[in-house]
Amino acid sequence: MRPELAIDTPTGLGHVFTDLVVALVRDATAARGRFSCALPGGSVAEAFFPMLADASLAWDKVDVFWGDERAVGPDDPNSNYGLAKCLLLDPVHADPQHVHRIVGEGGDLEAAARAYEDEMIRGLGDPPHLDLVVLGFGPEGHVCSLFPGHPLLRERHRHVAAITDSPKPPPQRITFTMLPLQLARAICVVGFGDSKAAAIRAALEDPDSQIPLALAIRAAQRAVVLIDPPAASLLRKE
Repeated sequence: MRPELAIDTPTGLGHVFTDLVVALVRDATAARGRFSCALPGGSVAEAFFPMLADASLAWDKVDVFWGDERAVGPDDPNSNYGLAKCLLLDPVHADPQHVHRIVGEGGDLEAAARAYEDEMIRGLGDPPHLDLVVLGFGPEGHVCSLFPGHPLLRERHRHVAAITDSPKPPPQRITFTMLPLQLARAICVVGFGDSKAAAIRAALEDPDSQIPLALAIRAAQRAVVLIDPPAASLLRKE
């Protein structure tokens, strides 16, 4: 399915993102009683979460997961969970029972990855279907902690995996494989800045691209792409 594309300033995209989440929560709760999402960290969280926190949402019916996490504790400044807690979860008074943090600081990353997959299955079914996965991406086209050419891109059984050789520091992480992205009812890809332009061009215009961003968009049941003008600068003008 052709991705839905919006090009605007980060603030304008924040409004588009918030409207998207509000609509998806409404539809999911009407159909299944609850809404589930996987959140990113980084610039996407910083730009969008404060705006989302101001939206009128049935947060008591929302389950929050993460697409990846560094092997750090929740209070570490590099924690994706910690960023979301500060910018979104605390402001909306999210119920801790519905906030599913990746516990990666215990030392055994493989056990932590198995535990998180089990938690997803308990909450979302087997296989687990998220309503929305929000993805930032790197200049080289990585999503979650899935990097170009990495063997985890070929994983077809596990939904969550440990990675100890991430080319982007820190090397130890826990990440979704491609499976939860393919099973999700929707993914939302977000990128800001001209450093993301080559990756988004490859993902949207090269049908043979093997970068993780391209693989995720092509396999998605529904893909929404939100980028600012610098990130869109290499796209063909229609």
